[in-house]
Amino acid sequence: MKPLVAQFCLGLLLASFSLTPAPAGTKLESLCRIKGQEENTLHAMGIVVGLNGTGDGSFTPTHRSLATIMERMGIPVTMEDLKNAKNVALVHVTTTVPPTGARQGDRLDCVISTIGSCADLSGGRLILTPMLGPVPSQNGQVFALAQGDVTVENAELPTKGKILGGCRLEHEFRYNCVNDGKIMLVLKPQYAEFCVAQEVAEMINGPQILYQNNSRLVAKALDAVTIEVEIPGQYLADSVHFITQLMQLEMTTVPVGPRVVINERAGTIVLSGNVTIAPVAIAHRNIVVETGAAAGAGPFVALDPTDPQNPQLKSLVTSLNAINVPTSDIIEIIKLVNANGALAGDLIFE
Repeated sequence: MKPLVAQFCLGLLLASFSLTPAPAGTKLESLCRIKGQEENTLHAMGIVVGLNGTGDGSFTPTHRSLATIMERMGIPVTMEDLKNAKNVALVHVTTTVPPTGARQGDRLDCVISTIGSCADLSGGRLILTPMLGPVPSQNGQVFALAQGDVTVENAELPTKGKILGGCRLEHEFRYNCVNDGKIMLVLKPQYAEFCVAQEVAEMINGPQILYQNNSRLVAKALDAVTIEVEIPGQYLADSVHFITQLMQLEMTTVPVGPRVVINERAGTIVLSGNVTIAPVAIAHRNIVVETGAAAGAGPFVALDPTDPQNPQLKSLVTSLNAINVPTSDIIEIIKLVNANGALAGDLIFE
């Protein structure tokens, strides 16, 4: 039986949904980041040992890697010697250096993922593993060292684990965000529009206390994403102080058009503006969504009786949520609506 899509008030949405646009008094740090502050990912191939018979078994690359490691430690072995090893696994190791940078000796979490036939990483330990940069160089520069006990956080996905604080940095990550006395602000994807960039530049150039001794404009929008900001002379010797105050400035309104921002990993849907749905018919699992002239026929209940030809997407999300449709299915339905050209707004994935 096909479930009815009933009309419910917006207040019935779960807390995981945010259907409001950016509120008044939105700080600049919520709208954009500073160019030069980006995450970096370190990675490596490593060996996990100590598994309880759930390792790679006869996976040849694992035997080859383990034999190489043992030979370097003064224990020469052949791959034939290791053919029955079931307590080891070849894994991919990654760690993320935050956009604020990090210092030598800092410890970061690392993620472990199996490569071969290992069925479960529980109880395993990653042996000392050199971590390479985002783009491995020819000289194989080591940026960090990773090792430690693997924790499987999701019992339904035992082939992926984490080592808390398992990566120790051997290299400094200092990001320079000031060039020629200027910084570049980069709008986040959900706010990337020409009008928003211009509004941000005008707000920065407004009667701000930051520029009380500066008579000329210091900010200009370069495109729909980037705003160039010149550091006033009185702050050149203390750019951190300037940047701190700058990113705390607030915009009373954020002029973005209708859009849907989805974070599938977090299971969140953010709607801004009046996102409408053009005539379309979508079937997903046991759910049917119809809009347009044929909508409302048979056992279906209208999503938005005030405008049945162009219902609001928030009405659809509200109704699906009220009948306990999983967030993942709601996201898939929104994708289908957009793929059919029926979504009157931008669809953005974070």
